[in-house]
Amino acid sequence: MAISVQVTFDAENPARQAEFWALALDYVVQPPPPGCESWAEFAQSIGLPQERWDSMAAAVDPDGAGPRVLFQKVPEGRAVKNRVHIDVQLRAGERHTPDAGVTKLTEHVSKLVDAGAKVVREVREPTGNCTVMQDPEGNEFCVA
Repeated sequence: MAISVQVTFDAENPARQAEFWALALDYVVQPPPPGCESWAEFAQSIGLPQERWDSMAAAVDPDGAGPRVLFQKVPEGRAVKNRVHIDVQLRAGERHTPDAGVTKLTEHVSKLVDAGAKVVREVREPTGNCTVMQDPEGNEFCVA
């Protein structure tokens, strides 16, 4: 059995990042534990100081298949290009050709721009198309 993984990002605004990535990946913002109406209620129940209530947020696969994506608040801003990035694979398992999935890719990129992402560049190659983007906090990712 494989070891499960969680992808963790340092963030200025964990809640906003979790909402963005939930949209980008067709995930959901992780709901609070059973018995709690909100994360604030949970944080209070475990004695977490109120100034730390906004220190984390996560996006999760509603089907439980993909990794949890956690965002943790850090005081410093992003200083350099990230060396690891996420590829949002809209057509995973499909045959990649230059024109395949262009409409789907364009629609998803537009949805993410509306949610605060920026297009860095578009890559059009014989092996397929992708759009390099930045999330609302400047982390690069690709949509293919």
